[in-house]
Amino acid sequence: MIRDAAVLGKAGCVLSLRENLAEIYLGPRGLSRALAPDPSMMPSAGGVLERDVDRRDRPRPPGKSRDARPRRLADRIGARPRILFVGINPSLRSAEVGHHFAGPGNPFWRLLAAADLVPEGFSFAADGGLPALGLGLTNIVPRATRAAAELTPAEYAEGRRILARKIGRARPAVVAFVGVTVYRRFFGPGAAGGSGPKPERIGAARVFVVPNPSGRNAAYPGFDDKLVWYRRLAHYAAEARPAESPGGEEPRD
Repeated sequence: MIRDAAVLGKAGCVLSLRENLAEIYLGPRGLSRALAPDPSMMPSAGGVLERDVDRRDRPRPPGKSRDARPRRLADRIGARPRILFVGINPSLRSAEVGHHFAGPGNPFWRLLAAADLVPEGFSFAADGGLPALGLGLTNIVPRATRAAAELTPAEYAEGRRILARKIGRARPAVVAFVGVTVYRRFFGPGAAGGSGPKPERIGAARVFVVPNPSGRNAAYPGFDDKLVWYRRLAHYAAEARPAESPGGEEPRD
């Protein structure tokens, strides 16, 4: 006991000396901060040190997820649609909400309604009902971006191959490219510009181009400028017959 007391006495002297030296160099306030307990060294109610808690297990603010990458937007394609619309790629907003052409102010769905292709009031949130109306919707590139300029030639090349297979399986009567840009990305830069029916065929499907609905489309700046082509597409598709594969058999991958 005497030896233990002596040891404690020496330790106390050493600690006191260290505190005095720290006060000389740090000052009273600095000494208080230096001697304050480290919260990360204090055990939680469960007996676990705060520093040992995995940051991945801590609660995240609302709206935050571990994987911030936009999710892939699903196609809306049924069997043998009258019209299969093909866009360039989803916007970040569309990928976020899981629906096509969901950007604020995008008139795509209003154009379809005004052309009597979908019921009045049909919106992006109802795009899952397109197959029941004899319509389909997909993109040549599935990756969502802020702008189409971010897409790479390799993505377009892969997209052309996959899109051709989708068209072969679905057998639409008309493939409607939403904008001349995506039309040329599929057929090549030598393809004729402008909206309307095109001479190319994809299998037995006819090809039509409607204006990109974006408000930045300088060639078709107003709603009515675009609408005339969506109405012409409706009449064109009404005259077209669903594409048949050779021999009446389903195409295979």
